[in-house]
Amino acid sequence: MILSWLQRRRREKILATPFPSEWVPYLDKNIAHYRYLTDAEKARLRDDLRIFVAEKSWEGCGGLTMTDEMKVTIAAQAMLLVLGLAHNYFDRVLSILVYPGAYRAVTPDSSTGHLEPQDSSDRLGEAHYRGPVILAWSEVLEEGKHPERGHNLVYHEFSHQLDMLDGIVNGTPPLESAGEQQRWHDVMTREYDALIRASEHHHATLLDKYGTTNEAEFFAVATECFFDKPTQMEHRHPQLYALLREYYKQDPASRVARKF
Repeated sequence: MILSWLQRRRREKILATPFPSEWVPYLDKNIAHYRYLTDAEKARLRDDLRIFVAEKSWEGCGGLTMTDEMKVTIAAQAMLLVLGLAHNYFDRVLSILVYPGAYRAVTPDSSTGHLEPQDSSDRLGEAHYRGPVILAWSEVLEEGKHPERGHNLVYHEFSHQLDMLDGIVNGTPPLESAGEQQRWHDVMTREYDALIRASEHHHATLLDKYGTTNEAEFFAVATECFFDKPTQMEHRHPQLYALLREYYKQDPASRVARKF
């Protein structure tokens, strides 16, 4: 109770100050989705990202020096993901590690707790259960500016964090009702299987074929497509789009249509 009170007071203090004017160009320049939001949505996003920036431990890796632009760009995309949800700012994610670009995968050492490099191929991002989110800045910046490419590293890794909220990484985040759980199972299973079949036959797909890796990666890939190619997804995968619209409580396709 005391911790909750202190947390609330700390957040109120953060929001009592004006939004840093020097941060506004980062949103305008680096977050293409920002232009599609209503004024009320923009205001909430600015508030949310300020708290996210303040509460996380930020660490530049591989020689990278963290800047406010990096923090704001990452935080804005993470908070856009949950803009329609009741959330607690991904409170289980205590730290964000940022590399300049692709990096060698790391894993926690059981004896020290420190992250140790693995002998494996380069990676662009990782999401650890009750651990850090690791991101390649070059990808974050490009994908925030160019959603038409259909890939977004921040959405991908933070959707894994949503998936992990119930302690099971299976492509199903905590849902509100038995009916929603059944719809999720039915639609996701059908779409996942269809992507596997298309991949096996080398058919072109809207969803990235990396989603065939497992159900957890399918949810992450579907989330990227939902936000970055919403009009195409609504047309080609209407049931999947409707399911994610219900879950995220956002309608990106309508946002895009409203803007034009």
